[in-house]
Amino acid sequence: MSAEEQRKLAAIMFTDMVGYSALSQRDDKLAQELLEEHRRLLREIFPQFNGIEIKTIGDAFLVEFQSALEAAQCAMAIQRALAHRDADAPADRQIQVRIGVHIGDVVHRGGDVYGDGVNIASRIEQLAAAGGICISMDVERQIRNALEARFEKLAPTELKNISVPMDLFRIVMPWERAGTPVAKTQVPTKSTFPKWAMIGAVVVLIVIGFFFWSKRTPTISAAPVKSIAVLPFENLSSDKENAYFTDGVQDEILTDLAKIADLKVISRTSVMQYKSGLARNLRKIGEELGVAHVVEGSVQRAANKIRVNAQLIDARNDAHLWAQTYDRDLADVFAIQSEIAKAIADQLQAKLSPNEKKAIEQPPTTDLAAFDFYSRAKSLLLTAAFSATTEPDRRKAIQLLDEAVKRDASFFDAYCQLARAHESLYAVSGSDHTPARLALAEAALQAAARLRPDAAETHLARAQYLYYGRRDYAGALAELEIARRALPNDPRLFELTGYILRRRGQREEGLQNLQRAVELDPRNLFTLQQIALSYQTLGRYAEAIAAWDRALEIVPDNAETRANRGLWYICWKGDTRPLGQTIDAILAQGPGAIATAADTWFFYALAERDPATAERALVAVGYNPCWNESTINLSHSFGEGLLARMTKDEARARTAFEAARAQQEKIVQAQPEYGPALCVLGLIDAALGRKDLALEEGRRAIALMPVEKDSINGSLVLQYFAITAAWTGDKELALQQLEAGLRAPVASLMLSYGALKLFPVWDPLRGDPRFEKIVISEAPK
Repeated sequence: MSAEEQRKLAAIMFTDMVGYSALSQRDDKLAQELLEEHRRLLREIFPQFNGIEIKTIGDAFLVEFQSALEAAQCAMAIQRALAHRDADAPADRQIQVRIGVHIGDVVHRGGDVYGDGVNIASRIEQLAAAGGICISMDVERQIRNALEARFEKLAPTELKNISVPMDLFRIVMPWERAGTPVAKTQVPTKSTFPKWAMIGAVVVLIVIGFFFWSKRTPTISAAPVKSIAVLPFENLSSDKENAYFTDGVQDEILTDLAKIADLKVISRTSVMQYKSGLARNLRKIGEELGVAHVVEGSVQRAANKIRVNAQLIDARNDAHLWAQTYDRDLADVFAIQSEIAKAIADQLQAKLSPNEKKAIEQPPTTDLAAFDFYSRAKSLLLTAAFSATTEPDRRKAIQLLDEAVKRDASFFDAYCQLARAHESLYAVSGSDHTPARLALAEAALQAAARLRPDAAETHLARAQYLYYGRRDYAGALAELEIARRALPNDPRLFELTGYILRRRGQREEGLQNLQRAVELDPRNLFTLQQIALSYQTLGRYAEAIAAWDRALEIVPDNAETRANRGLWYICWKGDTRPLGQTIDAILAQGPGAIATAADTWFFYALAERDPATAERALVAVGYNPCWNESTINLSHSFGEGLLARMTKDEARARTAFEAARAQQEKIVQAQPEYGPALCVLGLIDAALGRKDLALEEGRRAIALMPVEKDSINGSLVLQYFAITAAWTGDKELALQQLEAGLRAPVASLMLSYGALKLFPVWDPLRGDPRFEKIVISEAPK
């Protein structure tokens, strides 16, 4: 731990203002007024109990205390003050907060606080009722005999991203007993309000207003009442090609509902796994998605007519709450979608602001053929959540979206998707990191901005462009903040924020945002993989494996995910056995099963120094990269060169590396200012013995992609340059770069303990006492 960091045991309190997002949609001026009053009131109370405000996150506070007792006393004082205030306040001007308290290890760094103590407190706060306090067992043990209050033990609760179920308690407020309201007294300070006075300050008056109680959230064991998942609709059309149209109808209903701040709506990426036609256990689905309600339906299209059936079901008891069948002209399909969304919102008693109502009623397009193209493209792009979407899938989606906007030049949503698809080729896959591809993304964004310059979706699309295309992190975060106001249920806001913070080196904050994204998209495999990678970059391998386990609960037979889990054991402990057993199990499934995990199989074979297995793995790799880590892509030819060098077949190695260089040189020529591509070229030149050229290319790659600009790719370029230096025979430079790489913000797989110990790329340094000392220092403690 650096000198700038301090680890300590502390009590952490999280507070969150209930209903603020929904209120800001209805009345932004009133929301800001109440937010400021809320902040002022709480800030008056914190110091009375030695609370130190660490930071404010929108309508939430993170506060640190020296003891669990002071944190609990402060929490009760806050709820007492707010209950007192709300007793005489109109319903629309009440202020309620949720509070969570936990005590545990925290790390102070850069004016902020990190660690499990913080993470668990934030999870506990989300489970508290409005006006309530939820605490961990560790807190309850320390205050049970010191605080004049009653505690109710809750059912063991599994907190998101916390591996072991926790015992939690809620503090029963004195005014909850027998309908006793809060006395109208001033909020006491710590010195003038002893423990015994907490009950004495409560006198029997009239029950606090019905509205106060009616707004309370459900019990911890239940999902939020106003939570919903729109499951894929069944295609009843005789033409099976209408399946995409059916998916489009379902997605539009989901999108309309997601615009309502008073609802929690699960993203399509998670619900699309429950395709119609399969047996559905709605209670189980509700538990898996964390919702109280689900929507099912069907679409039947024939000639110019359409029938849409929809039904709302309480997933907790399978009760059918509402159902309706719409028989209309095909041209009315978008009006049907809006009617369904509004009817469901009405059934759930969700409040709609005028802006939300207007947004729901706005059709995506008037051209049904354009809508077909759009729906097909969106389904292709969304498959990235379940497996690595191939480049042909992305290019096909772009073609479909181009057709959609040709038919309807005012198709705003299609332009937003088109910009994202171009960006994915430019930055996500890295297969076309060229100015021409970025210009296409910018053109699509500009078209969307001309149509709806103030739309939240425009701000989100611009944020994505600024991040993926320009690496303008500050600009992207500013756009996301604007988009957040009208996209309350869009996990992409938290997901993109997580990626930006992670690249800026704020890895803990980035991880927390990814975890929030998963709350709205709990079965998004890609986001879960990114959470696992975030843990890996933090060197927290046990938590990375737990994240992979969570992903495998969703896709237990996914070879890529299973192999990645085994890979972490190599990186973490230098243990190849778990991955070897996984590979054997995948191969037993038959030919082709290993395709998506072939690169990991190749890594395993090289770590085992098993040429025959490495040869088989290379065949399975095909024309895909033999290894890729973020934007460091090593070709099949490069892998053939590695294998040949390991077997000391220098003629074959040179031929393979020459082929790899010819391929990589074309990539660099197309994107000469792109550091990762130049970094790989330097690595190849080092393999070919071109020392001066290799070192020059490596140094220029670092200059083009500094860590300060991009903590992820900057770290990788820095770390792979250590391999380049080692291959050129410059041990001093290699060791210097290796030590610098180990200090970089992000931990590369190639610099993990297992890779340093086992992987052949480090063979030029083996036997050097300084290198061996580094390997030992990286061993798991």
